[in-house]
Amino acid sequence: MKKTLITILTLLTLIVNGQEKEKGKFFKSIYNDFVKYGTVYWAGDVNNSIEAREQTFFVRTGESGSLYDVPIVVDNTPDYAFDYRLGFGIRKLARFSYERKPKNFYDGTEEQLAFRAPTSALTGLEYQVHFEKERWRGELFQNHNIFFKHTGKYHIAKIESREVAKINLKYQSAELRARLPIGDKFSISAGAIYRTHDRPYGYNPVEIWLNETQTFDDGNGNTFEYPLNPWYTLGFEYGYTDHYTTYIDANTGQETTDWIWKDENGEIVAYTDLQFREDVFTQLMNRYNGEQWDLLDAFGEIAPIVGADYYHNKGKFWMHAYANYILPNHKYIQGDSEVSYLNRNNWGLGGLRQDAEPEQWEDYSAGLSIGWKLNKNLGIFAEGEYSKMWDSELFQTTFGVNFTFK
Repeated sequence: MKKTLITILTLLTLIVNGQEKEKGKFFKSIYNDFVKYGTVYWAGDVNNSIEAREQTFFVRTGESGSLYDVPIVVDNTPDYAFDYRLGFGIRKLARFSYERKPKNFYDGTEEQLAFRAPTSALTGLEYQVHFEKERWRGELFQNHNIFFKHTGKYHIAKIESREVAKINLKYQSAELRARLPIGDKFSISAGAIYRTHDRPYGYNPVEIWLNETQTFDDGNGNTFEYPLNPWYTLGFEYGYTDHYTTYIDANTGQETTDWIWKDENGEIVAYTDLQFREDVFTQLMNRYNGEQWDLLDAFGEIAPIVGADYYHNKGKFWMHAYANYILPNHKYIQGDSEVSYLNRNNWGLGGLRQDAEPEQWEDYSAGLSIGWKLNKNLGIFAEGEYSKMWDSELFQTTFGVNFTFK
């Protein structure tokens, strides 16, 4: 997929600029478009991993095997290896005039408005191709950020593929918009966007499984509906067994009955149904969901998108506002449409409601950056962004006052 994205953007850029270039200047134009002002980098960081605030312990039965002899105390405090990140890539991203280079070098972690605002600071091609490997809390992850964007006077074309494995983010998109500048500061755009998502938003397999029902006919014209999959049968699916048991209170002689649960090795894991449901069943629900989600292919949907930018900068005062709005007219062209986000609220007792209509939704993002240099010493600033995609809502804000002694 990554090679495909790069190939498409390469062809798109050549087509857009092809009419303006003479054959004899082909390689020079390739250099100017792809390499000039670009930066190749290799970077990383090494940090201490998280350390437990307090040590934790558990006890193990001693060598005698008796539960009531002196036990062995075992230190169970997590001990993680140091965290690190190693990445490499190439980037060519323009900064708006109020944006400053965050460091004296690039390491691939920079976040610029070129990624989020519809219109870029400069017309032409921008890109970042970044791959990295990191270890976080003892686990290894591979991440990438592939971003291509071509902004012209009357068009915007963008392709993006990003993965941040430790937070389970994996996202790909491609969009093409027509752009209409209105004066020097304002522009609007409209087109279509294609997005993929691996996470099955709005699909809860274990809830659907538990809500399956079957009908029983008693032969007298009466029908009864009852669960096809009682909750406790999920334990049977994973090798657990239940055993009907009678308990006798040694002091009162009172008898009670319940079910003892054992795992596949014959070890007792719960002494009652209630204990099994509270301690073991919850883990099995998450395990079942994970296994069912892994069976699904990635989802892909297309929808119309519109956007707007306003940019004003007069040295002592700047304001940059932008917004993107994905209209509620989504069409899935990849993945199982039955368990897509369109049916997130259409599951109930008995399964998918046959008369249910697919439920559309709105996704959007908006951002604002504003700053004012009140005098030679005093300046104020504020910036923030809010995004909503499927079930996820992301927001961040920064604001403050700077006073410089002269």
